[in-house]
Amino acid sequence: MKVGMAVTNSGGKFFFGLARLLLGWVFLWAFLDKLFGLGKATPSDRSWINGGSPTDGYLSNVGGPFKSFFNSMAGQGWADWLFMIGLAGIGAALILGIGMWIAAIGGTVLLVFMWMASLPLSSNPFLDEHLIYAVVLLGLAFVRGGDYLGLGKPWARTGLVRTLPFLR
Repeated sequence: MKVGMAVTNSGGKFFFGLARLLLGWVFLWAFLDKLFGLGKATPSDRSWINGGSPTDGYLSNVGGPFKSFFNSMAGQGWADWLFMIGLAGIGAALILGIGMWIAAIGGTVLLVFMWMASLPLSSNPFLDEHLIYAVVLLGLAFVRGGDYLGLGKPWARTGLVRTLPFLR
């Protein structure tokens, strides 16, 4: 089964490619800031390389209906590693335009968990940027967003992707 459709309009190609790059930077920046403590969301002394936990601060302060679920993960080594590998992998895949389906599915799972941790929302009954980003991620995979301003087309021609098309 062939999933995805090509965009034929040059303006559409540019903007899908740009959306992919921008969303990739959102993930990659979160990874870099939490790893090195670049002083935006994470102070240097709380960075991962300085012994801080990328999940502890946020998940230990979660309230709402999933409080116990997320609080139990806060600061756990496995949660830190999964979170950081996810941020780095999703960000890199989106910026390069490769592995779009894995990035879209993994990113959607991560974003839905982050949305769940944000409940109840203060500014909207159910919608925030996490769900919007998730829809954009899935849309980029469906329109083969990696092909525009990215390495998606040459990546699709590799033997690995021809053998395992879900890696496209």
